[in-house]
Amino acid sequence: MELRAYVDAIRHQLAVAAAAGGDDARELAERLTAPLDSAIRLALLDALSEAATEITRDLAPGSVDLRLRDREPSFVVTPPPAEQWADEAEPAAAPPPSPPRPPADGEDEATVRISLRLPEHLKTRVEQAAAQAGVSINTWLIRAAAAAVDADSRHHRTDTPRRSGTPTGGQRFTGWVR
Repeated sequence: MELRAYVDAIRHQLAVAAAAGGDDARELAERLTAPLDSAIRLALLDALSEAATEITRDLAPGSVDLRLRDREPSFVVTPPPAEQWADEAEPAAAPPPSPPRPPADGEDEATVRISLRLPEHLKTRVEQAAAQAGVSINTWLIRAAAAAVDADSRHHRTDTPRRSGTPTGGQRFTGWVR
């Protein structure tokens, strides 16, 4: 994705606005364009990064990563594992989850931050696994957590006999981990 066209459009709009202010304004606008170039690029990258995060939240355990190469951003889309789609096609699948509740005042809308402490040897293995998958450690951990929760729910659904109206006895968690 080329940011140059967007930066040039903003630069042009600044020049048009400065032309209405006379020679002094035009000179000031010309002096400001170089430092604004970096600020505009950074603002665009922040917006793209936030968009990738929102899409990843909805796509988990798949992901969308924003990568920067030669000052130009690109998106890398990693779809959810194929077996997830096969599991969803089974007729005995659980009903779809209810829509998420709206966040309360002051509550983060869809992501939470947690502190995770790992032994050094496990941290190294997680870093290696994420590098092999070509994703960030955060994305890899999200996928691992989602896969574990999905596998656990499939295990309880198929192996545990359940009588109507009888709770399963465990706790149930829904949502995304970030």
